[in-house]
Amino acid sequence: MDFASRSPTPLEYFASLVRDDEGLPLLEAAVCIAQDEEPSLDVARVLDDVERMLRRVRLRLTADADDLTRLAVLTQVFYKELGFGLNANDYYAPENSYVHEVLRTRRGIPVSLAVIWLELAQGLGLRAQGVPFPGHFLVKITLEAGLVVMDPLSGQSLGLDSLAERLAPFRQGTDRMAGADLDEGETPLGLYLQACPPRDLLARMLRNLKEIHRSQEDWPRLLAVMDRLVVLLPGDIQERRDRGLVHAELGHAGQALSDLQAYLEAEPLAADHGALQARMREISDAAGQ
Repeated sequence: MDFASRSPTPLEYFASLVRDDEGLPLLEAAVCIAQDEEPSLDVARVLDDVERMLRRVRLRLTADADDLTRLAVLTQVFYKELGFGLNANDYYAPENSYVHEVLRTRRGIPVSLAVIWLELAQGLGLRAQGVPFPGHFLVKITLEAGLVVMDPLSGQSLGLDSLAERLAPFRQGTDRMAGADLDEGETPLGLYLQACPPRDLLARMLRNLKEIHRSQEDWPRLLAVMDRLVVLLPGDIQERRDRGLVHAELGHAGQALSDLQAYLEAEPLAADHGALQARMREISDAAGQ
């Protein structure tokens, strides 16, 4: 995109950041999600705030500090001194997914806290990655002494028993749906601890906002989120379908029909094919098309 003659829109800026998986700037892309709510948000200033936090941690470390020491100091500063943690009073507030608000209030949800923590950990040279664990986003750190899995809400290290306990209700449902034979054993825990690519982490943040705005029937805000999801996940035709339904709620007949038609063409055997065709006829009739 050529932005030489004008400033990019928030969506164009986001699209430029997530175009390629290689080198995708997770923190910057996550920060700019909030520009839908605050178009004038200074993303560079937010990045500087995180960089200052990183310098604060580095001042506590010697040049030869090993990875376990770096992890311990980061945990102390992030959770004990800076006081980051769960926003238990308003868990479903959209602000919990806006990185600049999480930095301001020191309160968020697992995935937004993980974005900040991962930036700091990787800035310290730690091999840290997000983990799309069912029901609760986690982080993992590969140390010379072994693997540490951590809850980004508290910095608590999670052992195998704790992870298995958290996973049990999800794993049972997944194994039943997959038709697993009990004699074959459960799905290995390690499969649930695979690293979450930056693109998938951003999708998780946006889908949190998607559910919040959809439950409140806040169609304009939901449309802004859907536009980002379609840009982020161009191969996910279901997001295109969902955007079309939001356009329909807003009375945008042309955009709604375009998105829904694209979905039906891509998924001719979809279970919702008939219902969507009926919805498209309603949209056309209401628009006089």
